[in-house]
Amino acid sequence: MKITGAVLEEIGRPRPYAESKPITICELDLDPPGPGEVLVRMEAAGICHSDLSVVDGNRPRPVPMLLGHEAAGIVEEVGEGVDDVQVGQRVVMAFLPRCGTCKNCRTDGKLPCIPGTAANTAGRLLTGGERLHRGGEKIFHHLGVSGFATRAVVDRRSMVPVGSDVPPEVAAVLGCAVLTGGGAVINAGAPSDGDTIAVVGLGGVGMAALITAISLGKGDVIGVDALPDKLQRATDLGATAVYTPQQALDAGVKAAIVVEAAGNPRAFETAVKLTDVGGKTVTVGLPAPGADSTISPLGLTAEARTIMGSYLGSAVPSRDIPTYAQLWRDGKLPVDALISATITLGEINSAMDALADGKAVRQVILFDA
Repeated sequence: MKITGAVLEEIGRPRPYAESKPITICELDLDPPGPGEVLVRMEAAGICHSDLSVVDGNRPRPVPMLLGHEAAGIVEEVGEGVDDVQVGQRVVMAFLPRCGTCKNCRTDGKLPCIPGTAANTAGRLLTGGERLHRGGEKIFHHLGVSGFATRAVVDRRSMVPVGSDVPPEVAAVLGCAVLTGGGAVINAGAPSDGDTIAVVGLGGVGMAALITAISLGKGDVIGVDALPDKLQRATDLGATAVYTPQQALDAGVKAAIVVEAAGNPRAFETAVKLTDVGGKTVTVGLPAPGADSTISPLGLTAEARTIMGSYLGSAVPSRDIPTYAQLWRDGKLPVDALISATITLGEINSAMDALADGKAVRQVILFDA
């Protein structure tokens, strides 16, 4: 099958990407789904820092690679052995498939699947190998999805069905931004009634954490970011208070749960400092390899504070995505407000510039039906 997709040709090209064009829109060959796999016609795909981190080299991956991991679409064909999704059903992509049998899959989302992680790192599907080609050239998959394309073949374990009432752009954002940010609050943070929750870094994942915290109604919700536009958006979404990092430190802000979603070592340090006695710092940001932060071990011991990492929001996608979809239906989770722009596939390089400049929360590619 012929498809059109966005292929990262080379890692680390200089910015602006609109000029260096590390991503090429091109025609590709897509194999039919094999056993345990599904062919999906893509409807929408969000642009995330995890995509940008491959482009800029912070997360090296094999290239050429068809990018995109936050996406939603319609099932067009199922492979042998797939009997729990039907043609015509809307599905959300989950960028870390779970085999369901390894020791990490028995931790209720706390640890990432071992075979799923290995497949993602190698640029292959969980079922093994690649399904994308360009002439005689092999094209690698991004996080088992490669959603920046008109169609994709994915492992059945890389998707979660949702109702047709959930719009494609909302469904797409559920699969990464909401799953990661919301899970950092609900699964990792596990707030109690009255707990103040602060979020440091208000990009797509951080803003998703913020609206999830607000939806819980446990206590005050504080947004922290260096950019005024993002602070204003957090205020509009219902944050109790907003601060720049320095303002928060100067004001002595303290929270029982602080989610760090910036992927920056200084932001992590700020999050730790904002964590109250007995509180919990949850970090979901992915800094560059080798990045270092400095914190006080004495503060952890003397004040009984906890620091924990949360990958993919410590989520079990098959359990959590339907929960977030229902919160959206109930009007408690304004996922639509996370979408700062809708674009075409051809605007992908410029969109990476906007993301790198901090000008976007979630840009979503919409595909023609």
